[in-house]
Amino acid sequence: MNGLTLKQLRYFEAVARQQHFGRAAEVCAISQPALSMQIKELEQILGTKLFERQARTVQLTGFGEEFSRRVRDILRAVEELGTLARATGDVMSGRLRLGIIPTIAPYLLPKIIGHLTYAFPDLDLQIRETLTPRLLVELAEGKIDTAIVALPVSEPAFTEVPLFHEEFVLIRPAEDAEKPVPNAETLREMRLLLLEEGHCFRDQALAFCNLRSGLPRDGLDGSALSTLVQMVGAGIGVTLIPDMAVRVETSAAQVSVARFDAPAPTRTVGMIWRKSNPLADHLTKVSEIVKEASCDLP
Repeated sequence: MNGLTLKQLRYFEAVARQQHFGRAAEVCAISQPALSMQIKELEQILGTKLFERQARTVQLTGFGEEFSRRVRDILRAVEELGTLARATGDVMSGRLRLGIIPTIAPYLLPKIIGHLTYAFPDLDLQIRETLTPRLLVELAEGKIDTAIVALPVSEPAFTEVPLFHEEFVLIRPAEDAEKPVPNAETLREMRLLLLEEGHCFRDQALAFCNLRSGLPRDGLDGSALSTLVQMVGAGIGVTLIPDMAVRVETSAAQVSVARFDAPAPTRTVGMIWRKSNPLADHLTKVSEIVKEASCDLP
């Protein structure tokens, strides 16, 4: 098809994802008129409309939805061509796009970044912190190379490598330090503060208490573990946090830390990447370094 360019496909994909020309232009770092012109030219080449333009948003047409699926495959293939060239080297070098979830990033990244840059001096490490569902989409689409998440993710297209296991601990107001540690059944009757919908750690905490997500709860949700801990310090309720977060999050809060009797709630932290990624062998080495570095976690 004459005239169609990768630039146009990338601009189209940005508009399809953002559902807004202005936001897409910001993502692509160009002006909105320039982006709109490229989309118009693309539609002229194809001979059909890709978007239904509305007052504040845009939606894909029926053809646009099918075209979008094909474009994602094309852009992912183009990304992997560049990755293939980097994979020919004996040592990992160049860009490595690492995704990581918010309940791991602040506590693990300071431990692993130094180890990775020491092992791979020519590595350009780029960090993407967001929720698991978003990381899985970006990994599948080739927008990131690998991700550190809670396992399992149970996606057949991904390789999963466990890094370590860690327990959840109970954070209570300081005056509750001498009280018996509640079990899961007792915890269900308390005001349990949780992360907002979308965090896998929220679902894991609910599973421990045998509570279903989405049910009405007498509690408050937060967007970060630090918020939950400070709310506990203010006497609003109790919360669960992963062991790796205890030292950082409790240092400036009037709270007490309690550990559950066995079997305590736990999670498995691991690395995932696409099985088709040409960097798979290098990523295995990266995972080994991350695993070794994580041994220093408190």
